[in-house]
Amino acid sequence: MRLKLYRAATAALAMGRVRAELGPDALILATRHVGDGVEVTAALEPEPPPPPAAAASPSLRGALAWHGVPPGLPARLRGADLAAAAAGALRFEPLPIERRPLLFAGPPGAGKTLTIARLATRQVMAGALPLVVTADARRAGATEQLAAYTRLLGLELAVAEHPVAVARAVAGRRRGGPALIDLAGGDPFQETERQEIAALAGAIGAAVVAVLPAALDALEAAELAAAYREAGAALLVATRLDCARRLGGVLTAATALPLAEIGVGPGAADGLLPASADLLAAWLARKTPQDALPDRMP
Repeated sequence: MRLKLYRAATAALAMGRVRAELGPDALILATRHVGDGVEVTAALEPEPPPPPAAAASPSLRGALAWHGVPPGLPARLRGADLAAAAAGALRFEPLPIERRPLLFAGPPGAGKTLTIARLATRQVMAGALPLVVTADARRAGATEQLAAYTRLLGLELAVAEHPVAVARAVAGRRRGGPALIDLAGGDPFQETERQEIAALAGAIGAAVVAVLPAALDALEAAELAAAYREAGAALLVATRLDCARRLGGVLTAATALPLAEIGVGPGAADGLLPASADLLAAWLARKTPQDALPDRMP
C-alpha cells in the first residue's frame, strides 16, 4: 500500500491534489486541521498481480486420471476446478422438445425407453400431452414396457414398425405437440444403420438424440458418439450415472456431442436432470474417492 500526506489551505484543495496524483481509487485514511490548513493522509492499493496462466489443478488432473479420461482430453479441460473445466471444454444444450420431434437412438440397453418415459412424465407434469412412438420391433417386450408408462400417464402410444408408419403417427399428433420416438437399439458403426436413422429423421423433421450409458470405456464412448453424430445426432443423453464409478466415457462422448440430459436413479419423475457444467462436476466429484487422486496427468 502506498501512503502519502497532503497539506493545503482547504480540504477541497487537499482532496484535489490526492485525486490528481493518486487517481479516483485513492483511499482517504485521515483528515485533520493543522495550523492554518488541512492535512489529508491518503493511500493507494497496488495493482494486483496478473492471474497465473490457466492450468489444471492437481485435484482436477487426478480426477481426470481416475475417471479414465484419455490423454488428449485433459489439454482441453483447463480450469481451477471441475465445473470451470467442464464449462470451458464441453457444450451443454437443452432438448428442443417444444420445437421438433425427438428421435432417440443408441445401442441396445442404453436406456432409450426409460429416457423417453422420463421425458414424457416431465411433459405431463408441465401440462403437455406428448405423442410417444415406439419403432422398436426387435426387442422382446419393448412395446409392453413403454405401454406401461404411457398408460399410467394417460398418453397415446403409437406402434410403428416402418418409417412410413412413424411419419404418419408424427404428422397426426395433437396440434404439432411434442413427439418422442423410441428407435430399436442398433450398431451405429454400420453405415446402413446410420443412413436409416438419418433418413427417418429427415423425413419427419426430427432432432436425433444419442443415448449412451455412463459406464462405457472412454474411447468406445467417444467413437459411439462420433458415429451417432455422423448419423445426424445433435445432442447426447448420458444415462445411469448412479451406476458408474468412472465417468470418463461421459466426458469423451460429450466432446463429440452437446450434453442435454443426465439420467440417474430408477425414478420416472425425478430420474432425468438437465445437464450443466455444475451438475456434471458434482457427479464427477461424487464418484471420485479423495484418496484416489494421483497427480499424474500432464
